[in-house]
Amino acid sequence: MGLIPFHMRRIRLPGLPPLGPLSTFPETNIRTYIVDPTGRRGVWFLSLDITRLLPTAVARLGYRLPYCWSTMAIDGEGHGEGAKRRYASQRRWPRGGAKSLVTVRIGRQIAACDLTELDHFLTARWALGTTFGRRLMWAKVTHPPWPIHSAELLECDESLVAAAGLRLPRGEPIVRWSPGVEVRIGVPRSFRRSNLR
Repeated sequence: MGLIPFHMRRIRLPGLPPLGPLSTFPETNIRTYIVDPTGRRGVWFLSLDITRLLPTAVARLGYRLPYCWSTMAIDGEGHGEGAKRRYASQRRWPRGGAKSLVTVRIGRQIAACDLTELDHFLTARWALGTTFGRRLMWAKVTHPPWPIHSAELLECDESLVAAAGLRLPRGEPIVRWSPGVEVRIGVPRSFRRSNLR
């Protein structure tokens, strides 16, 4: 299970330009990680909180993803190693009230040769799963490897995990940070072995 806060920038539909300020906003998602019968890795979202109502509605209708409309903010101190980033969210719709407050201190970038098998498993995700009625849908995701930094969790006060119907995980969290990459998400298609290759 992952609680992933980040900053979406310049999102757009294929063939269209970004919609100015509407295309940049914070997001926090609760996810789990899936593997299809061919071994392809994907992400299954349990909730995705963002600040824009229109993208929330479009993603709920078009991708059948559990987007939620929230009040959110990202702020921080410094740049590079030792910098702090604070991610806050308060859900407005649907079923308002769930919240998240996460603060991390960014560490050094981890060399590709030093990434663990778990680092690869969590970040090398090439699809997302969702449902349309009773049908399982699969959307292709393409992106370069994520530049991954170590990070220290300074603060975590959240109720998004419980709102997603999950128990709080046991043990210490695994904390990573990335400056980001460009991601392209394909059109969701019915789950068939033939279109997973």
